[in-house]
Amino acid sequence: MPIFVTLDNGAPANAAERDPRERRCYEFLDSLGVPYRRADHEPAATMELCREIEKALGCSICKNLLLTNRQQTDFYLLLMEGDKVFKTKYLSKALGCARLSFATDEQMLSLVDITPGSLSVLGLLNDPEKKVRLVIDRPVLEQPEIGFHPCLNTSTLAVSMADFREKLLPALGHAPTVVELPTESDAP
Repeated sequence: MPIFVTLDNGAPANAAERDPRERRCYEFLDSLGVPYRRADHEPAATMELCREIEKALGCSICKNLLLTNRQQTDFYLLLMEGDKVFKTKYLSKALGCARLSFATDEQMLSLVDITPGSLSVLGLLNDPEKKVRLVIDRPVLEQPEIGFHPCLNTSTLAVSMADFREKLLPALGHAPTVVELPTESDAP
């Protein structure tokens, strides 16, 4: 199903009228001097809908998963390629922890102030206590640009990987753990 997408550079002209979580993302990027392209679109809560947005933006949108350990004491935000299948056993092994599962909707809202379908690395702006550990699958970092929502799934931003690594990640204050998750063909 086609999704209607409009493209622009930087924050929207009507930013003051947008959700406060989304506004904080634009203000944060602007304060860092990080240029970004923006696609406004219908709600895109699944990777399938994000495919149309990827075509319009010309960059890959990463999959964002909020995970927790069995005891629900440790939380992880995983950024991985959108078309890669997530297998908990590989990530659990890479992190040296018990098998991970998906955090609840309530935990997502409590930890990063985001609702399901809108999860983004920018949600770490809402985690000043650093309760969430950032984990990035290496192939994400090898792309020229990265795409993600500004904490609301009705817009998607494209940022250069250089700015992502050199400006955005340090400013978020969540040092990433980089892992190498196998693809379906690599998995034993």
